[in-house]
Amino acid sequence: MNYWPLAGIAIVVVGFALKFNPLLVVVGAAIATGVLAGLDLVAVVEALGKAFNDNRYISVTWIILPVIGLLERYGLQQRARGLIEGIRGATFSKLLIFYLGFRQVTAALGMKDIGGHPQAVRPLVAPMAEAAAEAAHGDLREGDREEVKAMSAATDNVGLFFGEDIFFAIASILLIQGVFEAAGYPLTPLELSVWAIPTAICAFFIHGWRISALDRRIGAGRAARR
Repeated sequence: MNYWPLAGIAIVVVGFALKFNPLLVVVGAAIATGVLAGLDLVAVVEALGKAFNDNRYISVTWIILPVIGLLERYGLQQRARGLIEGIRGATFSKLLIFYLGFRQVTAALGMKDIGGHPQAVRPLVAPMAEAAAEAAHGDLREGDREEVKAMSAATDNVGLFFGEDIFFAIASILLIQGVFEAAGYPLTPLELSVWAIPTAICAFFIHGWRISALDRRIGAGRAARR
């Protein structure tokens, strides 16, 4: 058995560890894998070009980035912070738990792109979470501030990951169905979606507890420094 094509995995790991350009790392790994598998270099490049052409709609995502950049330049984050500061009783944990539920429900309905890190977390959710944490606990230490940002991003990830499988017309459900069917367990996408609901509920409560625990820890640290 030829194990050389697996070198592509090593290229990805080393490239990311050395913080090289991700696009160059992935393309280099793909070319190396194809060549080491015995394919002609031209055939590998043709395969990459065909895959890009078949999925060219992905490049539409880049249109969003300049829009978000312009909105941030003209004060979107400051507006988001001001909005949450004006809501009485708003806390960091309440805000993120609400966003977690919103992300799960919308993903379960198939609207998985309604949130996300570039279009929602960075310009809106993270600044609002910081403002809520500061309103409740005063000025944040740099480490606490970074944890709030990280938890905001993690909340989006958890909400999307465990919410989207409830939507039966999604690629992950079809992949799971194919694996089960190949193993001799024929299941419909709807059956798999129904069984994803208990997992999503557990994820909501577990991650909600993590958010509340971080909120309490930041408050306790603030009290201990007084």
